[in-house]
Amino acid sequence: MRIIGGKYRGTVLANVGKGDILAQLRPTADRVRESIFNLLINGGYGNLVQDAIVLDLFAGTGALGLEALSRGASCVLFIEDGAKSCSLIRENIDILNVEKYAKLIKCDATKHIQKNEIKYDLIFLDPPYGKNLGEKALLAFLKSDWLSDDAICVWEENSQKIAPIGFSILDCRKYGDTWIHIMEKSQNS
Repeated sequence: MRIIGGKYRGTVLANVGKGDILAQLRPTADRVRESIFNLLINGGYGNLVQDAIVLDLFAGTGALGLEALSRGASCVLFIEDGAKSCSLIRENIDILNVEKYAKLIKCDATKHIQKNEIKYDLIFLDPPYGKNLGEKALLAFLKSDWLSDDAICVWEENSQKIAPIGFSILDCRKYGDTWIHIMEKSQNS
């Protein structure tokens, strides 16, 4: 696994190995990651990555958030509860030497989320497939007021989803068995 574009392009990230079977660790394929960032930067919505404050939920290896940093995001917060995943994220932050711009919180993204001063512009949501955790986590962060008024969410799942209350779908694409949903926070949320 490597960074696809931006200033860290080509940097090889930590070896996932066997991953974490219980956490269903399955990094987003390079091809899918490249497609996501092409949509975010060149998809007709303006560059949604440049200077974004990024929240990477169910972060896994951290590849999506780190790719965003490489392409001009200002900072990223990783939320992950798997021990193996947290170790990989820390290792990847060290590889890129981005400790100043990246923070990791080990917790369950679906549990009670405390209010936060920082508002996130770009949210990556890659929950374990088929467990209905994505909507639950997204709504928890929305309710706790973590999202900026014009927040964009990139939700990766194994099936097509309907936008949860408070969001509307801008784009939806299928890559093999992976569905990518790009959603915006509704103005009345």
